Amino acid sequence: MSSKPTQAVSARYRWMVACQVLAATLGGYALASLFAAMLALALPVVAGVSRAASVLVATLLAFAFYTAVAIWVFSTRSAMRAWAGLVIGAAVFGVVFIALRGAA
Repeated sequence: MSSKPTQAVSARYRWMVACQVLAATLGGYALASLFAAMLALALPVVAGVSRAASVLVATLLAFAFYTAVAIWVFSTRSAMRAWAGLVIGAAVFGVVFIALRGAA
């Protein structure tokens, strides 16, 4: 018996896990940063909170959001789905951020 198929599956699995780690760290950081920026601009408008308090609240919530994104990335079936979700989320947060920045 040859161990080639086992090594191929193992290499593919390792590549998928490495892609998920990159998605969780880099993509999660980017998404959490956009989330914090968007929330920091939205809180003064929606809740009437001071600008300093909104930045503090947004930053603290971004840590929890980053953790949730990292957990979600590893719960997806593939790294491609994780990256697709991160890109869609970043696009949504980016559009809202731009809209709020234009309104401010």
